[in-house]
Amino acid sequence: MTITTLALLLLTPILVWRIYSRLKTQMARQRSIVSRHYTGVLVFAGMILVSLSEVFNRPYALGALAAGTALGIFWSVFALKRTVYDDTEGGYFFTPPMRLGIVMAMILVARVLYLGVEIYASQQGNVPAPRFTDSPLTMLCVGLTAAYFAAYSVGLLLWRPHRVGGVFP
Repeated sequence: MTITTLALLLLTPILVWRIYSRLKTQMARQRSIVSRHYTGVLVFAGMILVSLSEVFNRPYALGALAAGTALGIFWSVFALKRTVYDDTEGGYFFTPPMRLGIVMAMILVARVLYLGVEIYASQQGNVPAPRFTDSPLTMLCVGLTAAYFAAYSVGLLLWRPHRVGGVFP
């Protein structure tokens, strides 16, 4: 075992812990800022569209991306119904369901870390490195996470009173 492999094995749990603790702080009560919601829609929908352009000719990866996207939208509607909405004099606030948001984000983080280890291992054996869009499981994770956060952002935009007749309370 090389020193690089050992460092990778030691640093991975620390990295996962730091990502988890950062996500945990992001899943607390937060101010609803319309520009952030629009950014969430654009970034996460962009993730799906870029992935779609990469897997368009591969039916298994395309099906996994579509399934992940549908499941992500379903879970975001589930999460929006469990979100606590606050309309105060100080502004609009919302508290997302912490566990669900963390699970959705960590699914993608875990898959990206796995791909990082796979790329590192392929460099050791002189094997071509896998592309991010090669695996249907990766496309499922991307679709699930991106659709969840994009649809959640859309739901928050619909909730805001600047829209007539918000969908959620």
